[in-house]
Amino acid sequence: MRFAYLLPPILLLAACGPGEEKERTEVSINAGDEKGGVQIRADKDGSRIKIGGDGVGIDLKIPDFVDLDVEGDFDIDGVKLYPDSKVTTVNVDATDRNGADKATVEVGFTSPAAPKVAADWMAGEFAKRNMPVDRSGTTLRGTDKDGGDFTISFAPDGANTKGKVLIVSK
Repeated sequence: MRFAYLLPPILLLAACGPGEEKERTEVSINAGDEKGGVQIRADKDGSRIKIGGDGVGIDLKIPDFVDLDVEGDFDIDGVKLYPDSKVTTVNVDATDRNGADKATVEVGFTSPAAPKVAADWMAGEFAKRNMPVDRSGTTLRGTDKDGGDFTISFAPDGANTKGKVLIVSK
């Protein structure tokens, strides 16, 4: 199974721990094949790690909140989110069944700018890296260097933006 999209969230989760009270990033990671899988969940109510397969089953509740600082680490081929954006959710689903690898990563975020401003900025960053993106209003679509398709959508949230990144590996 290709873990290119799965590895960064797992590494971020490994570095987590208790911290001061603040808004937390919700994380959901599901990975598996015919023999079993791994589920990692972290939300405002705590965290769970489940591992199962071939007669092994582990289900652990982790009482501390997950404290991730993913804004600085998240990028698509070097293009980061609009400055001062905050990642609100990370959902990863990866499977390797019957020789077919598939991974989907969904990242929710907020940005301190209007959707058009944030979309313009990110489109400009992709252009600086010679990465073509198709644009429809405030939605960007492209392909990353590994051949994964990505879509970034920007929606109004008052004067700011609430957005979503969707990456689907091939």
